[in-house]
Amino acid sequence: MRRLSVALTGVLVLLGTTLAAGCAADKEPAAAQPGAAEEPLRVGYQRFGGLSLVKARKAEAAGTTWSLFESGPALTEGIKAGAIDIGQVGEAPPIFAAAGKIDFRIIGTSKPVPKGEAVLVKASKGYTSFKDLKGKKVALNKGSNVNWLLVRLLEANGMTIKDIDVQYLKPADARPAFDNDQVDAWIIWDPYFSLAETPGVKVLVDATGLADNREYLLVSPQALKSKPGRIREFLKTYREVTDWGIANPEERVKILAPELNIPEDVARRALDRSAQPLAAIDPAIGDELQQIADGFTELQLIPGKVDIKGRVDEQFSDILR
Repeated sequence: MRRLSVALTGVLVLLGTTLAAGCAADKEPAAAQPGAAEEPLRVGYQRFGGLSLVKARKAEAAGTTWSLFESGPALTEGIKAGAIDIGQVGEAPPIFAAAGKIDFRIIGTSKPVPKGEAVLVKASKGYTSFKDLKGKKVALNKGSNVNWLLVRLLEANGMTIKDIDVQYLKPADARPAFDNDQVDAWIIWDPYFSLAETPGVKVLVDATGLADNREYLLVSPQALKSKPGRIREFLKTYREVTDWGIANPEERVKILAPELNIPEDVARRALDRSAQPLAAIDPAIGDELQQIADGFTELQLIPGKVDIKGRVDEQFSDILR
């Protein structure tokens, strides 16, 4: 991995940068009038998510602005603050955001990405299954996609959250804790996952058969009302760029590696397992998300029941089918 210390330092600094959220407008914007020019779109993204390729190729419409967030929960806070119109997150952040009374709609998703998140351990510790982590320190980012993977792993192994010592750490803090044996395992997603695959690090288990680990496109209700044309145009571009990347994997690596500030081999490994086509949102996806939300409620990880299925908006699904 790049001469890892240098590469890792660079990527964690970049990944840890969250744009300061702007203040929400005092008044809700009026609906877009037919023929009237819409304001440019403000896009929130995370390093490595599908939106990174759109940004790296400079394929977006003129005037589009980009805001970098370290994680999905941070991005949903950007929506809450009125700093961004649209952004991409994993399967758990929308549920935690809804539980926190953040208003948004879910307008798109991706094909499943189960190999894009995993439990990492040190090979020297001799762990062979997740059950071996009973009583051990397990690090993960609270409210991110890996939070659901943890729930599913506990269920699959007949364990409860009390059987492990959960350490809620952001990726930039979890990596040194894992490297220095301050935690026994790290549940993490790409590209952090790929970056951490150094000699002596073992993938204990990934999300295959446990969690779909889809990506979701969230949009603010205000943007839906005032910028529907911009959103539709952006989704068309996003779909085209994503399809191009899947058809041209080596060119995609050469474009994204410098954008992500990681070595090409690290980018290639992550993209090979994590880059998937976009997909339309539909009632079945809503049911899938509702099951996750109900699971979090049952475990008291969120306060009360959340109607996440009611946040699904299919008006742009024709673009993503």
